[in-house]
Amino acid sequence: MPHVTSDYELVIRPTRGWFHLDLAAVWRYRDLMFMLVHREFVIKYKQTILGPAWFILQPLMMTFVFSVIFGRVANIPTDGLPPMLFYLAGLLGWNYFAQTFQSTSDTLVANSNLFGKVYFPRLVVPLAAVISNFFAFGLQLATLLCFWVWLKFFSASGASFGFSPAIVWLPLLLIQIAALSLGVGLWLSALTAKYRDFVFVSPLIIQLWMYATPVIYPLSKIPPRWQWLAVMNPMAMTVETIRYMFLGRGIVILNYLTISAAVTLCLLVSGIFIFNKVEKTFVDTV
Repeated sequence: MPHVTSDYELVIRPTRGWFHLDLAAVWRYRDLMFMLVHREFVIKYKQTILGPAWFILQPLMMTFVFSVIFGRVANIPTDGLPPMLFYLAGLLGWNYFAQTFQSTSDTLVANSNLFGKVYFPRLVVPLAAVISNFFAFGLQLATLLCFWVWLKFFSASGASFGFSPAIVWLPLLLIQIAALSLGVGLWLSALTAKYRDFVFVSPLIIQLWMYATPVIYPLSKIPPRWQWLAVMNPMAMTVETIRYMFLGRGIVILNYLTISAAVTLCLLVSGIFIFNKVEKTFVDTV
């Protein structure tokens, strides 16, 4: 039998240095990444009747509750905007962040069996969650645009709103939200691998974080002298800026955006660092 040689050789080496981000390896496993993106959808919609419609119904139901509780009962102002649009615009960026955070926060624990059987860059799994949630964002964006058109041209509400020219920067804002959710998710994934208590802490973190973000209230509601503290939360400016892009109302200051981007970068870099450090030995200690 003739000897068959192969030109393909895979060499697996331990990572070196305090920070390791092998994007070339991630690109080589892009087929696996897209397969995991498909898996994310299958898991979410398995044994459901409405399927992807839940991505539309969920923000609509939350918007209805916010309109009644915070708009009618608590009388929290919406900067003169229709409550439906105000809350939908606020939830647009927030839901993408929250869904990606929840999908990536248990990456190591949820995929421990897979990690123990086959080699591939572990970062592929959380990146797949980041990509898959873009589809949910698209559905919620379409919902917002439908209500935008209806309230703008077919409703007698009398509210004045419209697109801002800044909307051309929306892709960059989405990249920031993706980077932030990935960085925080990697932090929680590493902490959960070490301390299982964070499985129960993560939902509480995301709930409290939402109330610290101007989703149900405008940033203008916060006194000017305390706004700098509010924007230390990197999601504060992203949510406020998305609302400004689609509705033309909101506080958008370059210095605040710079702070938000800087905090996002710090969380992403530190998240990758701690994730790489933990995933080296995680499978051996499961």
